[in-house]
Amino acid sequence: MGKSLLYLVFLCFGWMSSQAQNSDAIDVQHYRDSVDRVFADPEQSILGDADLRTFKGLPYFDYDPNYKVRAKFTSAEGEIFQMKTTTSRLPEYKAVGFLSFSLNAVPCTLYVYQNIELSKKEGYHDYLFVPFTDLTNGTETYGGGRYLDIRSGDLEGDFYLDFNRCYNPYCVYSKKYSCPIPPSENFIATEVRAGVKDFASK
Repeated sequence: MGKSLLYLVFLCFGWMSSQAQNSDAIDVQHYRDSVDRVFADPEQSILGDADLRTFKGLPYFDYDPNYKVRAKFTSAEGEIFQMKTTTSRLPEYKAVGFLSFSLNAVPCTLYVYQNIELSKKEGYHDYLFVPFTDLTNGTETYGGGRYLDIRSGDLEGDFYLDFNRCYNPYCVYSKKYSCPIPPSENFIATEVRAGVKDFASK
């Protein structure tokens, strides 16, 4: 292949990669806008009256394509167990497998869970839950960790875990909620400077 043709190939690949990133950034912004609309709506918001009156949007890290990572899912169904929460409530979950990936050059593993009760409800049979903690907790993000949601069908073929979409437990915004505490095995030994920040930082 001649140098000029090789250059065109790399140029085309770079353009396609840039277009994909721009599309992802737009999708994430649309997602964030939709979340903010719900939080700002008095009929739907989980915020207390004082926070609702001053609400201008959740605090987010800027979109960063480096936090959308290719992950390998390994199926490994575990026993049903009671996940600890911020209250005495102990909902039943089971691990369905784990995700392996690299983030900030750090090898990472996150277990994927299914809520037993929720999985019995219409529209949630394939709903999966990925709670995690990382090195930003207690400084830039909520000390108790954050969450990601995925669907089982997403795990087929190439799968990308997008931390730009991670969100806070509801108990960050109101103490009336009972929120699952990420199991210790779902600690990521690096900073995840993506997604939503601690609401206290607003």
